[in-house]
Amino acid sequence: MTTVSMTVNGKQISGEVEDRTLLSTFLRENQGLTGTHVGCDTSQCGACLVHMDGKAVKSCSMLAVQATGSAVTTIEGVSQNGQLHIMQKAFKENHGLQCGFCTPGMIMSAIDMIDRLGTDLDEKTIRHELEGNICRCTGYHNIVKAIKAAADEMAEVLEAAE
Repeated sequence: MTTVSMTVNGKQISGEVEDRTLLSTFLRENQGLTGTHVGCDTSQCGACLVHMDGKAVKSCSMLAVQATGSAVTTIEGVSQNGQLHIMQKAFKENHGLQCGFCTPGMIMSAIDMIDRLGTDLDEKTIRHELEGNICRCTGYHNIVKAIKAAADEMAEVLEAAE
């Protein structure tokens, strides 16, 4: 057993894990953060996406010990003070979900997309950036629409702050 310690959603945590424990398993089973989903165990679907030190990572393809000392944000950590993140709100308002299984990973991917590329996103770019996420329910139309709506709202917020 190995002790891992990291900051998860702004809270310092630690726990004992077997060396082979995946980060997704540690988050779900040890920390009770079940918003991080595991859909494939092969890093293909993106349902397990979290942010580690500000970058999107697929938590089913990395060990918990690899996250030691890092800051990890899960879907549970993106809302603030009981208020949905702009991206979460956009998914809700634009029907960017069906069964909801892929939604946490899609939202985490979309937030990372805007962090990396900015808010000036077109449909082609959004669809390209979502290639690492699979939704088995939709044709992605409303997911793309939600991401575009959130990007536009985030641009307005940034502009108003200037």
